[in-house]
Amino acid sequence: MGAGGSQEASYDLQAGVPAGTYHLVLDGIVLQSVDVEFDLLWRRDGSDTVLATARQHFDPPMDGGFDAQAFELDVQAPAVDYRGGDQLVLRYTGTNATSADAYIPNGDGAKKAGRDPNITLPR
Repeated sequence: MGAGGSQEASYDLQAGVPAGTYHLVLDGIVLQSVDVEFDLLWRRDGSDTVLATARQHFDPPMDGGFDAQAFELDVQAPAVDYRGGDQLVLRYTGTNATSADAYIPNGDGAKKAGRDPNITLPR
């Protein structure tokens, strides 16, 4: 994801989520130096509540390869009080690259020497 562009992945919640630590695995293919902002959102009735935000700078591999770069972190977030139709959303936004493909979430898992992006919810 390059300058100013954002993408998101949403999940329809089935129940509330307690406050606590969310573990995010965000391995990605990096084609150009880029700062990426990751927002964890709670979406209800078209309105978003930001639960947590993280930022990371990525540089492409020196060898020009296309293997995923590992990135994972823990973020603290408040409880989500469930109501039918609520979604958990991961949005990522690139901020200082000229290419729209500067950062690409690794959807190929181990085939690209990484992991598929995933979120472990607090229990």
